[in-house]
Amino acid sequence: MRQSVIAMSIVATTALLTSQAHAANTAFENFTPLIGNVAAGSLPETAPFQLSSPNFSQTALANRKNQNALVPGSNSGSWDMISANETGPNAGRYLFMPFESSTGGVQRVDLRDQDYNTRTVTIVAPGTQGFVSGDASRWTPWGTYLTAEESWGTGSNKGRLFEVTNPTTATVNGGDFVQRSVIPRVSHEGLTFDRNNTLYFIDELNGGSVYKYVSAKPNANNGNDLFAAGQTFVLKVGNGGQNEGNNGPAITGNSTWVAITDAQGRALPGISTVLADGTIDGRATADHVSINGTGFNRPEDLEIKTLASGQQVIYFTTTDSDDNGNSADGRGRVYVLNLATGAVQLAADNTTGDMATKLAVGASWSNPDNLAIDAKGNIYVIEDQDGGKADIWFIRDINDDGIADEVGKWASLSTTGAEPTGLYFDPFDPNVAYVNVQHPRSGDDMLIRISAVPEPGSIALLLGGIGVLGGTMRRRKAN
Repeated sequence: MRQSVIAMSIVATTALLTSQAHAANTAFENFTPLIGNVAAGSLPETAPFQLSSPNFSQTALANRKNQNALVPGSNSGSWDMISANETGPNAGRYLFMPFESSTGGVQRVDLRDQDYNTRTVTIVAPGTQGFVSGDASRWTPWGTYLTAEESWGTGSNKGRLFEVTNPTTATVNGGDFVQRSVIPRVSHEGLTFDRNNTLYFIDELNGGSVYKYVSAKPNANNGNDLFAAGQTFVLKVGNGGQNEGNNGPAITGNSTWVAITDAQGRALPGISTVLADGTIDGRATADHVSINGTGFNRPEDLEIKTLASGQQVIYFTTTDSDDNGNSADGRGRVYVLNLATGAVQLAADNTTGDMATKLAVGASWSNPDNLAIDAKGNIYVIEDQDGGKADIWFIRDINDDGIADEVGKWASLSTTGAEPTGLYFDPFDPNVAYVNVQHPRSGDDMLIRISAVPEPGSIALLLGGIGVLGGTMRRRKAN
């Protein structure tokens, strides 16, 4: 019996130490930054990344052609952003991602299924409810899955946010796909929640804005209640009304949030642009003269982080922003918004130092699109370009103030015609990440797992903790 107690205690301590290590350490930050780009088409599509450490490895977990061979027409491709079931039963077992195609859908990957042919299933059939350009991907605080359409413009009936309310239990094409109409229509990509369950989103446009939705029931335990009523705001930096464009300075300074709906999510008379179905055009409303939302150049993704100070900040990318009209010397920015102070700062751009050369990163930095955060809180920036150019960058923030001290090229994609997208670090294993290879020339989208070997010191710490526990238990037994 005592041996069983000791064994169970060791298991519990192992889990605890592992959990603590996961919260603070990751081998992914130990790499030698790359210089230049891997040659397009030089690596196999099943292992398409040039990685920055010999300790990193990559494995293909799923591919589109295989899915369509098994179930014809089930997979429309252009796999985009990735999220896991971060809470609830079997947390971390599944990955979810939408199809950014003209017939959008959602697929689920079972990471515990060792059979390549059965681990991936489509849970929202392509074209369900006219869904197009599925891009956003975020697990909710109450345990469901959100995605949305990166498609909006005058006369459009898209720009919608959807919730899959049964993501882990849905059978093939059995996802309960619910439109959340309280969210104004924009061209969606990034979604993130803060610690108060406020939802932040963007409008991916040259002149697009940053928004937040504050639910009337922020502690709701289901989407029906959280999205039943709430107020949407747009970010306004300074006096507002700016537009970065393709040749404008970074937009920084103090910011405020300006309401574009009332507290229930209904139109503000004379201000909100109401569509035929009663939903609100978030883009047109943000541009109203009384609102003057700030316009960034193709804001795309959002990622939230808690700084050492305890303050939460949101990073967001602006893919096409530039300050001299010459994209050949690099373009695109990463901003950081402090949710406590309202300050908007430039976190990184083509003038940020390169870890490899100690010079401005310059032309190597181009079209930052997606963002990701690892177990230690490091931010990664993923480029939106054709293969042979598209890279993943690591932001080195020494003093944890939210601003990059340097950036380093962490991986480079070789697949012709493709871009890496949806980089997602496993919340239950600090040395595992996932990334999609989207719209390759071959048409065969890939889901790639990247793994890192933990540093010997981390293993020694874990074993040392177990040894201490074992010694303690032996002393107790002797007494």
